Amino acid sequence: MSNPSRFIATLGVLAVLTTTASARIERSVEKTFQVQPGVHLKVSTSGGDVRVTSSPGSTVTVVAKEHIRASSEADADEALKKLDLTIAQQGNEVVASASYDSGFGIHFGGTPVQVDFVVTVPASASAELKTSGGDVVVGDLEGEVRAHTSGGNVKLGSIGGGIDASTSGGNVSLVEGRAGVRLSTSGGNVTADHIVGAAVLKTSGGDIKIDSVENTLTAETSGGDVKAQFMGALKGDCELSTSGGEVRATVGRDTGFHLDAATSGGEVNASGLTITIDHGGAGKSSLSGTVNGGGPLLRLRSSGGNIDIVTR
Repeated sequence: MSNPSRFIATLGVLAVLTTTASARIERSVEKTFQVQPGVHLKVSTSGGDVRVTSSPGSTVTVVAKEHIRASSEADADEALKKLDLTIAQQGNEVVASASYDSGFGIHFGGTPVQVDFVVTVPASASAELKTSGGDVVVGDLEGEVRAHTSGGNVKLGSIGGGIDASTSGGNVSLVEGRAGVRLSTSGGNVTADHIVGAAVLKTSGGDIKIDSVENTLTAETSGGDVKAQFMGALKGDCELSTSGGEVRATVGRDTGFHLDAATSGGEVNASGLTITIDHGGAGKSSLSGTVNGGGPLLRLRSSGGNIDIVTR
Protein backbone atom coordinates (compact mmCIF):
# COMPACT_ATOMS: atom_id res chain seq x y z
CA MET A 1 0.00 0.00 0.00
CA SER A 2 1.36 3.45 -0.88
CA ASN A 3 1.98 6.01 1.80
CA PRO A 4 0.15 9.29 0.99
CA SER A 5 2.26 11.30 3.45
CA ARG A 6 5.47 10.06 1.88
CA PHE A 7 4.12 10.88 -1.60
CA ILE A 8 3.24 14.44 -0.54
CA ALA A 9 6.64 14.89 1.06
CA THR A 10 8.33 13.72 -2.15
CA LEU A 11 6.34 16.26 -4.15
CA GLY A 12 7.41 18.94 -1.68
CA VAL A 13 11.08 18.06 -2.15
CA LEU A 14 10.68 18.11 -5.93
CA ALA A 15 8.99 21.52 -5.74
CA VAL A 16 11.85 22.93 -3.65
CA LEU A 17 14.45 21.50 -6.04
CA THR A 18 12.58 22.94 -9.03
CA THR A 19 12.34 26.37 -7.40
CA THR A 20 15.97 26.54 -6.37
CA ALA A 21 17.17 25.22 -9.74
CA SER A 22 15.79 28.20 -11.65
CA ALA A 23 16.36 31.91 -11.26
CA ARG A 24 14.73 35.01 -12.67
CA ILE A 25 16.87 36.59 -15.37
CA GLU A 26 15.98 40.04 -16.69
CA ARG A 27 16.81 41.32 -20.16
CA SER A 28 15.52 44.18 -22.26
CA VAL A 29 15.25 45.22 -25.89
CA GLU A 30 14.80 48.89 -26.80
CA LYS A 31 14.00 50.58 -30.10
CA THR A 32 13.18 54.20 -31.04
CA PHE A 33 11.31 55.39 -34.13
CA GLN A 34 10.73 58.79 -35.74
CA VAL A 35 7.00 59.22 -36.39
CA GLN A 36 4.46 61.71 -37.72
CA PRO A 37 1.68 63.35 -35.64
CA GLY A 38 -1.21 60.98 -34.95
CA VAL A 39 0.93 57.83 -34.87
CA HIS A 40 -0.91 54.62 -34.03
CA LEU A 41 0.56 52.23 -31.47
CA LYS A 42 -0.35 48.53 -31.50
CA VAL A 43 0.88 46.33 -28.63
CA SER A 44 0.12 42.74 -27.67
CA THR A 45 1.76 40.40 -25.17
CA SER A 46 0.96 37.15 -23.38
CA GLY A 47 0.87 37.56 -19.62
CA GLY A 48 2.86 40.78 -19.28
CA ASP A 49 2.04 44.39 -18.48
CA VAL A 50 1.59 47.17 -21.02
CA ARG A 51 2.43 50.73 -19.97
CA VAL A 52 2.14 53.75 -22.26
CA THR A 53 3.15 57.32 -21.42
CA SER A 54 3.26 60.46 -23.53
CA SER A 55 6.03 63.02 -23.98
CA PRO A 56 6.81 66.02 -26.22
CA GLY A 57 8.54 65.31 -29.50
CA SER A 58 8.03 63.05 -32.49
CA THR A 59 9.53 59.74 -31.39
CA VAL A 60 8.18 56.44 -30.13
CA THR A 61 10.39 54.47 -27.76
CA VAL A 62 9.53 50.83 -27.07
CA VAL A 63 11.19 48.86 -24.29
CA ALA A 64 10.49 45.13 -24.10
CA LYS A 65 11.35 43.84 -20.63
CA GLU A 66 11.93 40.09 -20.78
CA HIS A 67 11.47 38.11 -17.56
CA ILE A 68 13.04 34.67 -17.98
CA ARG A 69 12.88 31.71 -15.62
CA ALA A 70 16.18 29.92 -16.19
CA SER A 71 19.05 28.44 -14.18
CA SER A 72 21.78 30.16 -16.23
CA GLU A 73 22.38 32.70 -18.99
CA ALA A 74 22.79 29.81 -21.43
CA ASP A 75 19.40 28.40 -20.45
CA ALA A 76 17.93 31.88 -20.84
CA ASP A 77 19.34 32.06 -24.37
CA GLU A 78 17.73 28.72 -25.12
CA ALA A 79 14.34 29.81 -23.73
CA LEU A 80 14.40 33.00 -25.80
CA LYS A 81 14.65 30.96 -29.01
CA LYS A 82 10.94 30.19 -28.63
CA LEU A 83 9.98 33.84 -28.07
CA ASP A 84 8.51 35.63 -31.07
CA LEU A 85 9.31 39.30 -30.39
CA THR A 86 8.43 41.99 -32.91
CA ILE A 87 9.13 45.72 -32.56
CA ALA A 88 8.75 47.50 -35.88
CA GLN A 89 7.45 50.57 -37.69
CA GLN A 90 4.97 50.22 -40.54
CA GLY A 91 4.24 53.63 -42.03
CA ASN A 92 2.88 55.75 -39.21
CA GLU A 93 2.12 52.73 -37.05
CA VAL A 94 4.43 51.17 -34.48
CA VAL A 95 3.83 47.49 -33.69
CA ALA A 96 5.17 45.67 -30.63
CA SER A 97 4.20 42.06 -29.95
CA ALA A 98 5.48 39.14 -27.90
CA SER A 99 4.27 35.54 -27.94
CA TYR A 100 5.89 32.36 -26.66
CA ASP A 101 5.76 29.01 -28.44
CA SER A 102 5.23 26.65 -25.51
CA GLY A 103 4.41 23.64 -27.68
CA PHE A 104 1.97 21.04 -26.43
CA GLY A 105 3.56 20.34 -23.05
CA ILE A 106 2.28 21.36 -19.63
CA HIS A 107 4.09 24.31 -18.07
CA PHE A 108 3.45 24.70 -14.35
CA GLY A 109 3.52 28.37 -13.35
CA GLY A 110 3.16 29.58 -16.95
CA THR A 111 5.65 29.93 -19.77
CA PRO A 112 9.34 30.51 -18.93
CA VAL A 113 9.38 33.91 -20.67
CA GLN A 114 7.11 36.86 -19.93
CA VAL A 115 7.41 40.22 -21.69
CA ASP A 116 6.31 43.62 -20.36
CA PHE A 117 6.15 46.55 -22.78
CA VAL A 118 6.93 50.10 -21.67
CA VAL A 119 6.26 52.61 -24.45
CA THR A 120 6.65 56.37 -24.76
CA VAL A 121 4.68 58.09 -27.54
CA PRO A 122 3.78 61.64 -28.62
CA ALA A 123 0.63 62.95 -26.94
CA SER A 124 -1.24 62.92 -30.29
CA ALA A 125 -0.96 59.12 -30.57
CA SER A 126 -3.75 56.56 -30.58
CA ALA A 127 -3.28 53.09 -29.11
CA GLU A 128 -4.53 49.50 -29.42
CA LEU A 129 -3.28 47.44 -26.46
CA LYS A 130 -3.82 43.82 -25.47
CA THR A 131 -2.43 41.40 -22.88
CA SER A 132 -3.66 38.00 -21.75
CA GLY A 133 -2.84 38.41 -18.08
CA GLY A 134 -1.23 41.69 -17.01
CA ASP A 135 -2.17 45.31 -16.36
CA VAL A 136 -2.71 47.98 -19.00
CA VAL A 137 -1.76 51.51 -17.92
CA VAL A 138 -2.09 54.50 -20.25
CA GLY A 139 -1.20 58.13 -19.54
CA ASP A 140 -2.68 61.19 -21.25
CA LEU A 141 -3.30 60.77 -25.00
CA GLU A 142 -5.24 62.76 -27.60
CA GLY A 143 -6.12 59.81 -29.82
CA GLU A 144 -8.41 56.81 -29.47
CA VAL A 145 -7.55 54.05 -27.01
CA ARG A 146 -8.58 50.40 -27.18
CA ALA A 147 -7.29 48.35 -24.25
CA HIS A 148 -8.01 44.78 -23.17
CA THR A 149 -6.60 42.38 -20.60
CA SER A 150 -7.87 38.95 -19.63
CA GLY A 151 -6.73 39.10 -16.02
CA GLY A 152 -5.41 42.47 -14.85
CA ASN A 153 -6.42 46.07 -14.27
CA VAL A 154 -6.92 48.81 -16.84
CA LYS A 155 -5.93 52.33 -15.78
CA LEU A 156 -6.39 55.26 -18.18
CA GLY A 157 -5.44 58.92 -17.87
CA SER A 158 -7.00 61.80 -19.79
CA ILE A 159 -8.00 60.51 -23.24
CA GLY A 160 -9.13 62.78 -26.05
CA GLY A 161 -10.41 60.15 -28.49
CA GLY A 162 -12.90 57.35 -28.15
CA ILE A 163 -12.26 54.71 -25.48
CA ASP A 164 -13.04 50.99 -25.47
CA ALA A 165 -11.43 49.30 -22.46
CA SER A 166 -12.19 45.97 -20.84
CA THR A 167 -10.85 43.31 -18.49
CA SER A 168 -12.10 39.87 -17.55
CA GLY A 169 -10.91 39.97 -13.96
CA GLY A 170 -9.77 43.36 -12.65
CA ASN A 171 -10.72 46.99 -12.16
CA VAL A 172 -11.12 49.67 -14.82
CA SER A 173 -10.43 53.33 -14.02
CA LEU A 174 -10.44 56.51 -16.09
CA VAL A 175 -9.33 60.04 -15.25
CA GLU A 176 -11.07 61.77 -18.17
CA GLY A 177 -12.83 60.73 -21.36
CA ARG A 178 -13.50 63.59 -23.78
CA ALA A 179 -15.20 61.45 -26.46
CA GLY A 180 -17.27 58.27 -26.41
CA VAL A 181 -16.44 55.88 -23.56
CA ARG A 182 -17.01 52.13 -23.13
CA LEU A 183 -15.60 50.52 -19.98
CA SER A 184 -16.34 46.98 -18.83
CA THR A 185 -15.12 44.26 -16.47
CA SER A 186 -16.38 40.84 -15.50
CA GLY A 187 -15.17 40.94 -11.93
CA GLY A 188 -14.09 44.35 -10.62
CA ASN A 189 -15.00 48.00 -10.17
CA VAL A 190 -15.43 50.68 -12.84
CA THR A 191 -14.57 54.25 -11.86
CA ALA A 192 -14.23 57.53 -13.75
CA ASP A 193 -13.41 61.05 -12.60
CA HIS A 194 -14.81 62.99 -15.57
CA ILE A 195 -16.67 61.85 -18.69
CA VAL A 196 -17.56 64.34 -21.42
CA GLY A 197 -18.71 61.97 -24.16
CA ALA A 198 -21.54 59.45 -24.23
CA ALA A 199 -20.64 56.55 -21.94
CA VAL A 200 -21.50 52.88 -21.37
CA LEU A 201 -20.05 51.32 -18.20
CA LYS A 202 -20.65 47.71 -17.17
CA THR A 203 -19.43 45.23 -14.57
CA SER A 204 -20.65 41.80 -13.52
CA GLY A 205 -19.35 41.92 -9.97
CA GLY A 206 -18.34 45.33 -8.66
CA ASP A 207 -19.25 48.98 -8.11
CA ILE A 208 -19.58 51.76 -10.67
CA LYS A 209 -18.73 55.32 -9.69
CA ILE A 210 -18.54 58.42 -11.89
CA ASP A 211 -17.69 61.76 -10.27
CA SER A 212 -18.72 63.95 -13.21
CA VAL A 213 -20.97 63.12 -16.20
CA GLU A 214 -21.66 65.62 -18.99
CA ASN A 215 -23.40 63.38 -21.53
CA THR A 216 -25.61 60.31 -21.79
CA LEU A 217 -24.75 57.44 -19.47
CA THR A 218 -25.63 53.77 -19.21
CA ALA A 219 -24.17 52.18 -16.07
CA GLU A 220 -24.99 48.58 -15.21
CA THR A 221 -23.70 46.16 -12.56
CA SER A 222 -24.88 42.75 -11.41
CA GLY A 223 -23.39 42.89 -7.94
CA GLY A 224 -22.53 46.34 -6.57
CA ASP A 225 -23.53 49.98 -6.18
CA VAL A 226 -23.93 52.57 -8.92
CA LYS A 227 -23.17 56.22 -8.21
CA ALA A 228 -23.10 59.05 -10.75
CA GLN A 229 -23.09 62.84 -10.59
CA PHE A 230 -24.60 64.62 -13.60
CA MET A 231 -23.23 68.06 -14.47
CA GLY A 232 -25.57 70.49 -16.22
CA ALA A 233 -28.58 69.46 -18.30
CA LEU A 234 -29.06 65.83 -19.28
CA LYS A 235 -28.02 65.47 -22.95
CA GLY A 236 -30.24 62.43 -23.49
CA ASP A 237 -31.78 59.40 -21.83
CA CYS A 238 -29.68 57.82 -19.07
CA GLU A 239 -29.93 54.58 -17.10
CA LEU A 240 -28.30 53.40 -13.86
CA SER A 241 -29.07 49.84 -12.75
CA THR A 242 -27.89 47.15 -10.35
CA SER A 243 -29.05 43.68 -9.40
CA GLY A 244 -27.48 43.65 -5.96
CA GLY A 245 -26.74 47.10 -4.55
CA GLU A 246 -27.83 50.71 -4.29
CA VAL A 247 -28.23 53.43 -6.89
CA ARG A 248 -27.38 57.08 -6.25
CA ALA A 249 -27.87 59.82 -8.84
CA THR A 250 -26.84 63.42 -8.15
CA VAL A 251 -28.34 66.14 -10.36
CA GLY A 252 -28.43 69.92 -10.49
CA ARG A 253 -31.21 71.54 -8.49
CA ASP A 254 -32.72 73.10 -11.66
CA THR A 255 -32.12 70.19 -14.04
CA GLY A 256 -35.21 69.10 -15.97
CA PHE A 257 -35.85 65.42 -16.74
CA HIS A 258 -38.39 62.64 -16.46
CA LEU A 259 -37.68 60.31 -13.54
CA ASP A 260 -38.47 56.59 -13.61
CA ALA A 261 -37.08 54.92 -10.46
CA ALA A 262 -37.99 51.50 -9.04
CA THR A 263 -36.48 48.95 -6.66
CA SER A 264 -37.62 45.52 -5.56
CA GLY A 265 -35.48 45.44 -2.42
CA GLY A 266 -35.56 48.91 -0.86
CA GLU A 267 -37.10 52.35 -1.26
CA VAL A 268 -36.77 55.39 -3.50
CA ASN A 269 -35.60 58.57 -1.77
CA ALA A 270 -35.76 61.96 -3.48
CA SER A 271 -34.08 64.93 -1.81
CA GLY A 272 -34.65 68.50 -3.00
CA LEU A 273 -36.52 67.61 -6.22
CA THR A 274 -39.36 69.64 -7.61
CA ILE A 275 -41.38 66.78 -9.10
CA THR A 276 -44.86 66.23 -10.47
CA ILE A 277 -45.52 62.61 -9.47
CA ASP A 278 -47.07 60.25 -12.00
CA HIS A 279 -46.69 57.05 -10.00
CA GLY A 280 -45.45 55.92 -6.58
CA GLY A 281 -43.84 58.33 -4.17
CA ALA A 282 -40.78 59.17 -2.10
CA GLY A 283 -40.07 56.47 0.48
CA LYS A 284 -41.88 53.84 -1.59
CA SER A 285 -40.53 51.18 -3.92
CA SER A 286 -41.10 53.31 -7.02
CA LEU A 287 -41.24 56.95 -8.03
CA SER A 288 -41.88 58.39 -11.48
CA GLY A 289 -42.77 61.86 -12.64
CA THR A 290 -41.67 65.11 -14.25
CA VAL A 291 -38.83 67.05 -12.61
CA ASN A 292 -38.48 70.80 -13.27
CA GLY A 293 -40.70 70.73 -16.33
CA GLY A 294 -39.34 67.51 -17.80
CA GLY A 295 -36.65 66.50 -20.28
CA PRO A 296 -34.72 63.31 -21.08
CA LEU A 297 -35.46 60.10 -19.20
CA LEU A 298 -33.45 59.19 -16.10
CA ARG A 299 -34.18 55.51 -15.46
CA LEU A 300 -32.97 54.05 -12.16
CA ARG A 301 -33.31 50.39 -11.19
CA SER A 302 -32.23 48.18 -8.28
CA SER A 303 -33.15 44.62 -7.34
CA GLY A 304 -31.60 44.70 -3.89
CA GLY A 305 -31.15 48.16 -2.43
CA ASN A 306 -32.29 51.76 -2.12
CA ILE A 307 -32.38 54.36 -4.86
CA ASP A 308 -31.39 57.92 -3.93
CA ILE A 309 -31.83 60.99 -6.12
CA VAL A 310 -30.16 64.05 -4.61
CA THR A 311 -29.42 67.58 -5.76
CA ARG A 312 -26.23 69.59 -5.64
